[in-house]
Amino acid sequence: MDRMYRHQRYFYDVTRRYYLLGRDQLIARFPDDKEFSVLEAGCGTGRNLALVAEKYPLAELYGLDASQEMLDSAQQKFSKKSLQDRINTKLALADEFAFDTTFGLKYPFDIIYFSFSISMIPPWKASVDNALRNLKPGGILYFVDFYDQRDLPKPISRGLKWWLRQFHVVYPRELIPYLETLENEGLGVLAFESLFRSYSFIARFEKS
Repeated sequence: MDRMYRHQRYFYDVTRRYYLLGRDQLIARFPDDKEFSVLEAGCGTGRNLALVAEKYPLAELYGLDASQEMLDSAQQKFSKKSLQDRINTKLALADEFAFDTTFGLKYPFDIIYFSFSISMIPPWKASVDNALRNLKPGGILYFVDFYDQRDLPKPISRGLKWWLRQFHVVYPRELIPYLETLENEGLGVLAFESLFRSYSFIARFEKS
């Protein structure tokens, strides 16, 4: 991961704003209760966490990423915005972290979200299960990521999928069915929304 982002981190935010569509819509769907603890799994340069910090000044904010290079960029961003004391980040994997041993917390999180990261995590199913273990009952697990682009013009859809594969990004087609299985098992309630003609999606899973 550090090899991939060692140079990309310097222009990551500028380029990704044009095609990581749905991130702001996800943040806007956070609960009205502004006093919550939230973790971003795969926080990258910290772009999303900085926005959450500004919108929810009472929230407790945490982030993890597999790349120290990206976390270094995140800390630089937080320092510039005077947010370094509000956001705690750790070098960790989404399928291995724990609220207590990784972050030193007494209680699980109220919100955990994956923003265009679940499609880059090979053990995505283990990461989903681990996120649910680290959520309080009634807590919410969110995803925003690329969808199947079924409603886009075929040449654009094919070109986009080819281009994403060059960055090891593949929409996990089994993700939503897996969340539906968890819902059927009584582990939570799923809500799904397709965005921008199936370009991306937002999924919300409230833990029982």
